[in-house]
Amino acid sequence: MAGHESDRTDDTGRRETTEERADRRWGDLLQELRVAQTGVQILFGFLLTVVFQQRFPQLSDTDRHLYVATVVVGAATTGALIGPVAMHRLLTGRRVKPETVVWASRMTVVGLFLLLCTTACSLLLVLRLAIHDTGAAWLAGVMVLWFSVCWLGIPLWARYRSTPGPDQD
Repeated sequence: MAGHESDRTDDTGRRETTEERADRRWGDLLQELRVAQTGVQILFGFLLTVVFQQRFPQLSDTDRHLYVATVVVGAATTGALIGPVAMHRLLTGRRVKPETVVWASRMTVVGLFLLLCTTACSLLLVLRLAIHDTGAAWLAGVMVLWFSVCWLGIPLWARYRSTPGPDQD
């Protein structure tokens, strides 16, 4: 199929059609989602049990509001990270895989941002209960910074240092 319009060779020397590229990117995305979904489902499951603990009625109003916010953000995270699977299932066979991969990738990025928020709120809640002082907010803030470096800073630095082609992968 040399010279076929849908063939392309990127900067890594890959020669693949648009559909082959979409299949490869979908497989990569599924592997990433498996990791993120497992983490968020475990965290969300634990969050749902907190309300049934004996000490829950003793929480301050602030801590209850923080708990509710954490559960809601955790639910939103779950939706965003499972959404690509539902999207793929509903669009399979419609010949829109390249578009599906783009939208699923966007949902995954939103899900990772929401996971950062869920983790930050969870940490803040636990640390407020554990150390009972303003240090909880500082510690949670430091952890948000750490997650930001790991999830955003290092990847963006690596992206900047690479020599990408016009259509990055």
